[in-house]
Amino acid sequence: MFARRTTIRLVLTVLVLTACQAPTPVEPRAAGTTAIRPAHAARVTKLLVFVVENHSRDEMRRQMPHTFALARQYGFATRYRAVTHPSLPNYLAIAGGSTFGVTDDASPASHEIHGHSVFGQAIGAGKTAGVYAEGMPRRCSPASGGDRYAVKHNPWAYFADERRSCRRHDVGLARLADDVAAGHLPNAGLVVPDLCHDAHDADCDLADADAWLRDQVGAVLDGPDFASGHLAVVITADEDDRSQRNLVLTIVLHPSQHRHIVRSPLTHYSLARLYEQVLRVRLLRRAATAPDMARAFGLPLPRR
Repeated sequence: MFARRTTIRLVLTVLVLTACQAPTPVEPRAAGTTAIRPAHAARVTKLLVFVVENHSRDEMRRQMPHTFALARQYGFATRYRAVTHPSLPNYLAIAGGSTFGVTDDASPASHEIHGHSVFGQAIGAGKTAGVYAEGMPRRCSPASGGDRYAVKHNPWAYFADERRSCRRHDVGLARLADDVAAGHLPNAGLVVPDLCHDAHDADCDLADADAWLRDQVGAVLDGPDFASGHLAVVITADEDDRSQRNLVLTIVLHPSQHRHIVRSPLTHYSLARLYEQVLRVRLLRRAATAPDMARAFGLPLPRR
């Protein structure tokens, strides 16, 4: 009996002491470790592409410190290649999933392309498309001119069956700032710098392109479309310095990307495919068999 009473007293004492002890604080988990941030959960429904000119991946890494800082911060494709030389067929590959047999930089008068571009696909699917071309003298201009505008860098102008839509939605660069601020960026968008800000002309260099991208891309990243998680941004180059490797610096910016290095082989056809996946439309031409850029980067796409 005595032993039993002693045991009961000991149990009660332990319970009282335990109840009186201060609760052990629980360390909060780091933000984002247990739940995906809303921007991550959002599906990518808009894609905006910036293209610079004629420089290799290594040149861009060395001479574009701000742009390469974005590669380190977001997503960086280390084996992304342009598909050919010179410029125009690479732009056509991005916009149409094919070079269409084009091997030069001639104007739309020499290369009238029939069939859909990714921009025409967007319009046909009831979505929005837009090209923002710096220095362009008038909408969807089929001829170079104005303030360092080169039509060979404006692929939508070559798609003859979409000329009417192009004249409505292929506009000057000044429109970009308004669309960014209003959260009205298109579902399929392309930004075409002039021949200085894309580092094409001899009197301009990659430092000029880097400063221009710092301002233009920086504004986009501060805008509501990017903050919502619905917009992905790609920075790439049309081609390198005419080497056979044709490796170009390519960056994917989206809230889901954090120091993400992708070593999968990708090309401009992969970028055309990404446009079409974001739009939820049929994969055309070589985009249908191109390496999947969305899968490589793990981008959250709309469900089909």
